[in-house]
Amino acid sequence: MSYLQNLFAERIGGQQYGKTTAIYKFEKIKRAKRAALNAHPGATILDMGVGEPDAMAFPEAIAELHREALKPENRGYADNGDHVLKQAAARYLDRVCGVPGINPETEVLHSIGSKAALSILPAALINPGDYVLMTTPGYPVFGTHAKYLGGQVFNLPLTAENQFLPDLAAVPTDVLAQAKVLVLNYPNNPTGASATPDFFARVVAFARRHQLVVIHDAAYAALVFEGRPLSFLATPGSKELGIELHSASKSFNMTGWRCGFVAGNELLVRAYGDVKDNSDSGQFLAIQHAVAYCLDHPEITEHIAAKYSRRMDRLVPVLNRLGFKAKKPKGSFFLYVPAPRSALRKGGERVVFHDAEEAAQWLITEKLISTVPWDDAGSYLRFSVTFAAKDQADELCFLDELARRMSDVTFEFD
Repeated sequence: MSYLQNLFAERIGGQQYGKTTAIYKFEKIKRAKRAALNAHPGATILDMGVGEPDAMAFPEAIAELHREALKPENRGYADNGDHVLKQAAARYLDRVCGVPGINPETEVLHSIGSKAALSILPAALINPGDYVLMTTPGYPVFGTHAKYLGGQVFNLPLTAENQFLPDLAAVPTDVLAQAKVLVLNYPNNPTGASATPDFFARVVAFARRHQLVVIHDAAYAALVFEGRPLSFLATPGSKELGIELHSASKSFNMTGWRCGFVAGNELLVRAYGDVKDNSDSGQFLAIQHAVAYCLDHPEITEHIAAKYSRRMDRLVPVLNRLGFKAKKPKGSFFLYVPAPRSALRKGGERVVFHDAEEAAQWLITEKLISTVPWDDAGSYLRFSVTFAAKDQADELCFLDELARRMSDVTFEFD
């Protein structure tokens, strides 16, 4: 055995690092897709598991990037950024989200995407033994890094009975006594559920009562199908105890550009910046300035959200005709539906699924349809409307093919 095997940190497995046979969910999906294509040469996967936009950034954003990239003053380290993105973020929160009065110099800081911010923030807040309250299913990055630092995670299940909002009253007293942070994400990945002003008001009261920091990951906040985006920072009292993470990835089709911002409580933003100073050297200023341009042009997001809304309107009835219980969400690009328990073929053969993962694997293998399974709080499949389609006619062809591939089975549910 190489001595290297003895040197890995316990947080990633210690001496057992690299020896596990467990396969991550998304790796299983990739392997199943490769196997399905090998078994069906020339076929195509209907990929509805994609968690990122299917289109390029808008031409005007790319043009702005080009202009800014040509400027010599933008070539160096960005560190914690300049005033351009900060001021645009403050204007955006005011005009689009109804959050006036954000100080761009002290209450806003850029991030290299929400994921980077979620990985940095635990170092500013978590000591060994501290608890983080997180929703399940959900995006695990903050919790993963909290555990790296010796923290603990208490998961709050998201269920249909509670509109996929966490039951804050379910947190045990002994956990609350050691809890420091509550992490939320609405519109939610993977459920597509939206928060309400009343829920956010209850979150503020809960956090104040138990002396918690609230971190709201608002990566999908602008992708709403009616009304204005709901920001946690629009809640009275929220800025006293919380911050919000915004991202250009979903709102402006800038996934690979890796840029967003953190806004809210001045002390929390400063702490994030202090740790960030020792974590990265900032996103390229040309990218920050192109994102600032987009923040001042929210009509870009409105066009993107309108496309997703249209696709939802077309996907929901297709799935319901096939026996699923689908309901259009109020935002995001995810449609979260109960997974079938079995599929009855026309010849009478019944295929039983013990969980959502088995159902998802069967759909890939047998129907060349890719979804994402979730078995964290009930068994669900997540369909994404970011499937590849170049225009509306192509969208209809895609959904017709989806219906055709599943038309020879009857799905059975609980």
